[in-house]
Amino acid sequence: MPRHAKGSPVEVLRASLQLGLTSFGGPIAHLGYFNREYVEKRHWLSTEEYAALVSLCQLLPGPTSSQVGFLIGLRRAGIPGAFAAWIGFTLPSAVLMYAFAIFAPQAPRPFTQVVLHGLMLTAVVVVSQAVCSMARTLCPDWPRRIIALAAAAVLAFHSNGMLQLLTLAGGAVAGSIVCRNLKHAVIKLPVAAEHRMAWLALAVFCGLLIALPILGAFAPHGPMELANSFYRAGALVFGGGHVVLPLLQSALVPGHWISNQGFLAGYGFAQAMPGPLFTVEAYLGAAAAPTGASLSWALLATVAIFLPGLLLSFVGLSLWSRLARAPTAFAMLAGVNAAVVGLLAAALYNPIAVTAIHSALDGGIAVIGFLLMQWRRVPPILVATFCVAASLGLR
Repeated sequence: MPRHAKGSPVEVLRASLQLGLTSFGGPIAHLGYFNREYVEKRHWLSTEEYAALVSLCQLLPGPTSSQVGFLIGLRRAGIPGAFAAWIGFTLPSAVLMYAFAIFAPQAPRPFTQVVLHGLMLTAVVVVSQAVCSMARTLCPDWPRRIIALAAAAVLAFHSNGMLQLLTLAGGAVAGSIVCRNLKHAVIKLPVAAEHRMAWLALAVFCGLLIALPILGAFAPHGPMELANSFYRAGALVFGGGHVVLPLLQSALVPGHWISNQGFLAGYGFAQAMPGPLFTVEAYLGAAAAPTGASLSWALLATVAIFLPGLLLSFVGLSLWSRLARAPTAFAMLAGVNAAVVGLLAAALYNPIAVTAIHSALDGGIAVIGFLLMQWRRVPPILVATFCVAASLGLR
């Protein structure tokens, strides 16, 4: 246990479970909830320490809010506290997403189709808002806007996992050239981490990245191939939960794990849930599972998508002081983040809008939902309710 740990895993689990039940609004809103609960209310860490943890996790692939909570749990109660924080924050929405996968097919078919269509329209709204928000933050100047536009052009009409990976790599190369003069703040992180633990975490991360594709090849369409798809997506996600959408869609839909309509319906339903958006994997794992294996596949998918980000948070915590002194790393990250905006914009067009919008009325519902979320700051759960209600009313 780290020297600074002074709490219990049970205490951390109780606090994080409360957040998992009440934290609506996506990763940025989650960070606000965390600040209020862990910094202002419980005084587990200072404002400066919290800001440093947020800065670190924004540099790493994976779900930022879950990684921040994980490291706060590590600081408070050591490794058991870290996993208690992740379980508490993740469990409520994962259970709800699993229940949706189990019970949605049992509802009357016409009713289910209309509700799922409303959830698909919710996905259009939420991803549109995410693209606008991320573009303002990650593409504030023309060099990064050009990187984003180039990425969107490459991926708009044909996208697969390898092409997405090459596009992100191209963004890193472009960033190292055109973003070299960007100013960045060097933030000291007053949290110690065991270097041996960091090396072990890095070894596990790399080992699984190599082993899972090999294991999956021996049993096509089996659990290891599914785990490989989710693990690889979790290892490549820069920019938050919305970015996992195109990575998983290109892995699961062409591979006939799930239909495009079912995929987007689960993503839309996830917008109404508290906690991390990554728990959509509980739905996807259960929906892709053979008869009788829905629970085990949902657990496997959930662990696989979160694990790489949690492992890398150990590594990043240990290497932060060195990373903070490397301007080239920040320039490459700026290019990757700009390419991520283009990747998400391309996914917004195809497959999201192409699949969900079938008429001018559908487009009108999506536009109204976007205006409600973007300019009226209506919470995602209410926007999802509006889209579903409008879909039911029109049909």
